[in-house]
Amino acid sequence: MKVRVNPTDRDEHYVVIISPDELIARRTRVNVLFGTSKQPADTIALGQILLDAADGLERQTIIDCSYFPVVRPDQISMRVGTVTHERRQVILRLIAACLRGF
Repeated sequence: MKVRVNPTDRDEHYVVIISPDELIARRTRVNVLFGTSKQPADTIALGQILLDAADGLERQTIIDCSYFPVVRPDQISMRVGTVTHERRQVILRLIAACLRGF
């Protein structure tokens, strides 16, 4: 998915929706994980995961699993891919680790 998380953002960012599908249709806000394009010098930090073309993204994107912005579903402009099952499992473990404080 792509969304402008902050009104001041120049561009839309990739996000991973973490709210359950059955709640999305009934809610005015959903939880997402925020992504930023990976630059050559960037390293993956604790609590982050790298998503790429296997997940339907045009470029390598670092997803932060330690912070859950809330957005309105109507802010989401397009669906661009689906996170692979294996990476979804890693994301779940990272979220749990972040909430535990590692």
